Amino acid sequence: MRVELEALSRSFPGVRAVQDVSLAYEPGRLYALVGENGAGKSTLMHLLYGMLPPDAGRILVDGRPVRLAGSQDAIRLGIGMVHQHFMLVDTLTVAENVVLGAEPGRWGRLDRGAARAAVRRDAERFGLAVDPDAPLESLSVGEAQRVEILKVLYRGASFLIFDEPTGVLTPQEARGLFAILRRLRDEGKTVVLISHKLDEVLSVAEIIDVMRRGRHVGRLAREEAGAERLARMMVGREVLLRVDKPPAAAGPPVLEARGLGVRRRPGQAELADVSFILRRGEILGVAGVEGNGQRELAALVTGLLRPEAGELRLDGRPLRGLTPRRARDLGIRHVPEDRQRTGLVLDMSLRENLILGEEGSPAAGQAGVILPGRVAALARRRVAEYDVRVADTRQSARALSGGNQQKLVLARELDGDPRLLVACHPTRGVDVGAIEYIHRTLLAKRTRGLAVLLFSSELSELLALSDRIGVLYRGRLTAVLDADVVDEETLGLYITGARGVADA
Repeated sequence: MRVELEALSRSFPGVRAVQDVSLAYEPGRLYALVGENGAGKSTLMHLLYGMLPPDAGRILVDGRPVRLAGSQDAIRLGIGMVHQHFMLVDTLTVAENVVLGAEPGRWGRLDRGAARAAVRRDAERFGLAVDPDAPLESLSVGEAQRVEILKVLYRGASFLIFDEPTGVLTPQEARGLFAILRRLRDEGKTVVLISHKLDEVLSVAEIIDVMRRGRHVGRLAREEAGAERLARMMVGREVLLRVDKPPAAAGPPVLEARGLGVRRRPGQAELADVSFILRRGEILGVAGVEGNGQRELAALVTGLLRPEAGELRLDGRPLRGLTPRRARDLGIRHVPEDRQRTGLVLDMSLRENLILGEEGSPAAGQAGVILPGRVAALARRRVAEYDVRVADTRQSARALSGGNQQKLVLARELDGDPRLLVACHPTRGVDVGAIEYIHRTLLAKRTRGLAVLLFSSELSELLALSDRIGVLYRGRLTAVLDADVVDEETLGLYITGARGVADA
């Protein structure tokens, strides 16, 4: 199917999200749509998927204008979308998730055999290996994403939109996904990849569209595009894509872990005998395939989980009975991995979110009373410094794009002078301009003495920012490597267990 967008526009209160955008998509091609957070990428695709109505313009499918009153209309036309945040039910099996809402069967009874057969058919055809009978909650993130893709294919989609699909994938899983995208294209389907990761876009897309502040500013063939050119088009200025990391001047120990351990439980990975030292003015990266204990280690350091073995020390003093409140009082700050679930209260205003944990501070009030004027001034400063793009700091956090939500969390946690920052995927879902700013800010804080425990699934980010990198594999710290003498391929061998303690 051929899809055309003609002069599409969409506004929200105080924001012109999409302005007069015209694009054409041909079958059997692999496109990318790039731009900063808030540039209008997702809004444009939500218009095409029927999730939002346009204020002006029209959509044509095979030359005929169509009206999309909802996503079901788009699905009936053969348009499907794989969302950044999975739309799956943990308590159902793979097959049940795939057919949910379009179940095969008669008289209201699910034909489980037909559901399994449909999953196996599409899984084999498109290289989406997954067990139809597996409970969704038992799957890795990469496997869960395959279930999302199978859902779209089961409904007959020939035009597929992928919204930031690699945000939670390991490099190996991302490469597997790109092979799937190419296979879909080779089957004659149209694929549109929304992404801010320029290296990935340049490796997989044939045609790249760039948006900036709601407008389409250019279409390039992969052969004429480069990361620097795309970044300049996206941001409207030159962007430094390489991190300039000055030598570390590490000071005395800030955080010490001695033999940390927690038992494996449902939904919780094991940690066993984890020991390390993090010094003042140092960034210690933590690498590992998701589910190998990174989440549990971050929870221990921030007081969300109590160790069952070993101990933590801050500035040489044992941290016993640590709670999130006490951790904050001690100068430990936390950028959680899921900004929507644990980083923000989405229905609260930006102002309220920016003082969470600081309600009693002089910046927010006096004598235990929150003063709206001080809160408003604090919010305006933090929003400006961290480039959080908003119409009004009184609006809810839910109204922000994912990248702006992440910058809101960073503004709260990085502002001031914390002693220790536990940063879990600090640039996940953030565009190239904001990544540049966040990286510069972390390194500047490091120079001023901040100790950073950095968790990231982006090996390039760990190598660029870290002074040393610890590798977690099956709950154990199998290596601590000097970031200056290791590369992505070697680090990949460690995180998959191909190398370990003896090789470090």
